[in-house]
Amino acid sequence: MGKPSTTPAERQPTEAEIDRAASVLHLLSDRTRLRIISLLRADTELAVGEIATRLDRPLPAVSQHLAKLKSGNLVTARRDGTSIRYRVVGEHVSLLVENLLQHAEHELFADPPHHR
Repeated sequence: MGKPSTTPAERQPTEAEIDRAASVLHLLSDRTRLRIISLLRADTELAVGEIATRLDRPLPAVSQHLAKLKSGNLVTARRDGTSIRYRVVGEHVSLLVENLLQHAEHELFADPPHHR
């Protein structure tokens, strides 16, 4: 007889998974990086200059934040001529940020905007 199967909710994460999740949350604990991911989840790809303009942040600061997000495997970069365009790595990252922001809405509003 085989092992009893467990559902994803019953499965306990490994130490490596917990460490990686904590690392991702640490990267997202910075307001600018969270705003970058939030912006990129709405658009397919954006160049550094476009991101800096939309967030009203200095280009060098945005570049540094993007480098950290890229090293954390949360965004990917693609060269397009003389510019580099960034996008969120996968749907999991977008959903994580969406859930974080929806949780914040529940904390801030009696009737959260995403319920309207």
